[in-house]
Amino acid sequence: MTTSTKASSVELPCESKSGASILLPYLISLPLLVSLIALVVNKVSEGLGVFLIFPFILWLILVPIGFFIVQPNTSMVLVFFGKYRGTVRKEGFYWAHPFVSKSKISLKANNLASETIKVNDLDGNPIEIGAVVVWQVEDTAKAVFDVEDYNNYVAVQIETAVRELAKTHPYEIQETHEGGGSGEGSSVISLRSDTDAISRELTRQLQERLERAGLNVLEARISHLAYALEIASAMLQRQQAAAIISARRLIVDGAVGMVEHAIGDLQARGVVDLDDERKAAMVSNLLVVLCSHTAPAPVINAGGLYN
Repeated sequence: MTTSTKASSVELPCESKSGASILLPYLISLPLLVSLIALVVNKVSEGLGVFLIFPFILWLILVPIGFFIVQPNTSMVLVFFGKYRGTVRKEGFYWAHPFVSKSKISLKANNLASETIKVNDLDGNPIEIGAVVVWQVEDTAKAVFDVEDYNNYVAVQIETAVRELAKTHPYEIQETHEGGGSGEGSSVISLRSDTDAISRELTRQLQERLERAGLNVLEARISHLAYALEIASAMLQRQQAAAIISARRLIVDGAVGMVEHAIGDLQARGVVDLDDERKAAMVSNLLVVLCSHTAPAPVINAGGLYN
């Protein structure tokens, strides 16, 4: 048993008649038709008069129904008795058969901010995430005929793509991640640090999902990103601890370099000749002074060097 999938619709250009070419004859014939209707009603019996003037009444009623206007950055999808006839994209005043149904489709860019949702990231941490997507209709036939409601379709697909994105990336880089570190050279992309890479991936995923509806994704970015409330406090403490460790490491590296430079400079200038024990004492004192959180209190040694 084989199954077949329905081919997607394709937009067709449509050249409708100019509305001015129909409106002018209609306005000219309007008083003549009214006069003719009145004359027929007066000259013939009531039943026969109604029968004779019925086509003229239809003409007066149906012709105005066919007029339509296409505004800039909008389009009109035309369907005649269930068959797609084409799409008018060029702005102007047009006329189509009165029985042609017309669907107005905006071609302007749309902003859609998704709701903030809770989902687990790659490490299993619950996070809150939301996105802003800029999109527009590219193929009007797909937007009208291939999906039920393309506006609702966009909203659902954005939430699905955001969930999938959050589950495949960590909130931030951890030491346990293989190839950890952020930036283009890193094999792990984090939601918090690699915003450009995340935006490109989200745009690509959404474009693949919205292709069926004939929509084009112009831009997609994460608008809200935070740890869930139940772990926000613990994660904040971990971030603070990591920041303190990083700062202390930087201070120690700088202090070691300063001590090394000071000892080397003293010996090069011949100011003092230091043996290993004196170097150790000097290094210890300088490191205490340079790495201390508070201002050091100097102690004056009034005795000898080793007293």
